[in-house]
Amino acid sequence: MRRSTAALVVAGPLAAATMATTLSGCTAAPPQTTRPKIGVILPDSKSSARWETADRRYLEAAFRAAGVAYDIQNAQNDKQQFSTIADQMITNGVTVLMIVNLDSGTGKAVLDKARSQGVATIDYDRLTLGGSAAYHVSFDNVTVGRLQGEGLVRCLSEQRLARPTIAELNGSQTDNNATLFKQGYDSVLEPRFRSGEYVKGGDQWIPEWDNVQGAVIFEQLLTSNRDISGVLAANDGLANAVISVLRKNRLDGKVVVTGQDATAQGLQNVLMGDQCMTVYKAVKQEADAAAGLAVALARGERPSVGQTVHDPTGDRDVPAILLAPRAIYADNVKDVVDDGYVTVAELCTGTVAARCAAAGIR
Repeated sequence: MRRSTAALVVAGPLAAATMATTLSGCTAAPPQTTRPKIGVILPDSKSSARWETADRRYLEAAFRAAGVAYDIQNAQNDKQQFSTIADQMITNGVTVLMIVNLDSGTGKAVLDKARSQGVATIDYDRLTLGGSAAYHVSFDNVTVGRLQGEGLVRCLSEQRLARPTIAELNGSQTDNNATLFKQGYDSVLEPRFRSGEYVKGGDQWIPEWDNVQGAVIFEQLLTSNRDISGVLAANDGLANAVISVLRKNRLDGKVVVTGQDATAQGLQNVLMGDQCMTVYKAVKQEADAAAGLAVALARGERPSVGQTVHDPTGDRDVPAILLAPRAIYADNVKDVVDDGYVTVAELCTGTVAARCAAAGIR
């Protein structure tokens, strides 16, 4: 009698995760009696373009390649819809449910219900605090934030500003990733605030990562403090909201702005000099790792992944795959294009075309 075990191998920041299976031991794994089917719930299409333009297509491709049935739906930031989709997927016989939670409360309820029905669960990209997911697949999100903080410092130093005033626009306070990003960039910025090297010009959470609210909140900060010379914007959507306000006030290009997600829009802003930097998270690698894990679970395997993340609310260590992010500036935007994350046609439009050519992007 033999026991099946599996291990996920991550081979570098731009490599796809691969699954290796070994057989050992003396007890048999239970037979798979149901056809593997994987359900995925994405959060929205407003907070970041990545969910529909990247995650969906990479997950679909991975599931098709594995030959498993799948159902990918988007909750469009509606908590009731999120729960309804989960109920429908469980009723329709998914054997694995992978979610990107809207908040930990809603996510926990969905994960707990799935688990009670014998459905294996994965937290994709965002950890559900207090939840019961068997695995978590994401990036090292503290490092994402640290790269943003270091990027802001680098770009400010190039401008040789004395005691610059910095505003922080954090993501949604209900998203654990936003908390981790902030932990990362505050590790870089807070010592400078304490020493007086930098001046803090506001520190605001943006409900539900809403870019419209982000623009309103930043305009209020700017109105109360015209000395703002740097903005730590937690993602490219919020960065673009900040840039729109700066343009309206004829300050575009004069204030250092960070971002994250390496969206086409964010990369365009970087090339045009309106955004200092972004952070590239190789979503294909994340999607491939999560899909490989989901397929293994759907086939009755229990992979060993070699990492954990601590859930402070549930006081448990969750088996995890955490991938490495990369800082992107104008001089290495080409790396993101070469990796296939965005196309030349998407990126090099209008006035950006000349900047693409100058950066060797063709």
